[in-house]
Amino acid sequence: MPHQLSVFAENKPGKIERITAILAEGLIDIRAITIADSGDYGIIKLLVDKPVLARDLLQHDGIAVSLKEIAAVEMEDEPGALHKVALVLKKGDVNVEDAYGFTSRHNKKAVFVFQTDQYKEAVRLLQTEGYTVLNDQDLYLI
Repeated sequence: MPHQLSVFAENKPGKIERITAILAEGLIDIRAITIADSGDYGIIKLLVDKPVLARDLLQHDGIAVSLKEIAAVEMEDEPGALHKVALVLKKGDVNVEDAYGFTSRHNKKAVFVFQTDQYKEAVRLLQTEGYTVLNDQDLYLI
């Protein structure tokens, strides 16, 4: 199953540079990034090609980081596609706690990445409806 990094970071200049320098030196490829501000601190979420190594490198440098289990569902890149996925999750009473999305040029698909404490049920529901839920290898190589 795929994982993302969640980095607890002080909201000040240079924090992203420090994190990206560590990842670049470790030959870690960043596939997606989001930053959520909450005043003096924030959470930087990273989807990378080698999440365990990335976590270890960041922790070794004293950065507060954790791995979070995520689900990633592939869908058509067209209006209403995310709504259809949301309907499936709603019908199964799956709560999405955190999410982001992106598109892939190489296969012209969109990917919805989300965190839920009902991972197995979410995957089962989506696959039953014919959606492709990406495994870690497929997601990290997009």
